[in-house]
Amino acid sequence: MGEGSNAFSSAMVPGGADLESAPHLSLTGFEGPLDLLLDLARAQKVDLAQISILQLVEQYLAFVEGARQIRLELAADWLVMAAWLTWLKSRLLLPIENEPDTEAEDAAGLLQGRLQELESIRALAVWLDDRPRLGEHVFARGYGEDMTRIDRSGLRVDLMGLISAYLAMTRRRGLKRIYAPPRPRYWTVTEAVSALHRLLNASEVAGWQKLTSLLPAQSAASPRARAAAMASALVAGLEMAKSGTVELRQDSVFAEIMLRAPQGDFQEVTES
Repeated sequence: MGEGSNAFSSAMVPGGADLESAPHLSLTGFEGPLDLLLDLARAQKVDLAQISILQLVEQYLAFVEGARQIRLELAADWLVMAAWLTWLKSRLLLPIENEPDTEAEDAAGLLQGRLQELESIRALAVWLDDRPRLGEHVFARGYGEDMTRIDRSGLRVDLMGLISAYLAMTRRRGLKRIYAPPRPRYWTVTEAVSALHRLLNASEVAGWQKLTSLLPAQSAASPRARAAAMASALVAGLEMAKSGTVELRQDSVFAEIMLRAPQGDFQEVTES
């Protein structure tokens, strides 16, 4: 039963490593691990009547004595298995009269349940041992940043005071005048016409005069103010020349514009 028993044990009970570490028995009618013998006896595939209980006990004790490094829980499991085998053997040798046959079946079922529980515990132990360990295989995240705000200002403001301060601030904001940028002061056409009349009526002024001589001092403040004053003076000169109040002359394109009071021949030509 060498190779056949090993194959059967691997198929019946998971965890071949645990079966190999179990006591190996060499009895009359059976040779193999203790776990396999118990499984075969439970399934009624081995004749316990042909197995010597004395040999079983002697070999079990010899195995325990020789294995000093054995785990206590494994030795306890093997002891329970050997005790069940001994009990089953005793049931065969010393049957009790008038006892129903189902008692042996119940005992076998109870033993089967305990074996399955033992197998589950062993499988769970292997699973737990293979799990990643905290601090060795996996690591916990570090402490998060503490975002707690601590008010150390020492200010104590109630709700009504806060509302009153806010209303006062909004009232002050409503009283402020809207900013209006200063409007530039330009020389108008009306002012240019008045300046031309004053120039022409002056007795000390005679002959041709430059149009730019009429520009006020404020026109020198900026190029824009000078351009506006020059445009107003030109429009005023053209209007007065149209009405015959002044004479204009320009010798060439982009040359200086000259003006003077109208002469007699100009008046005669205009009247004719």
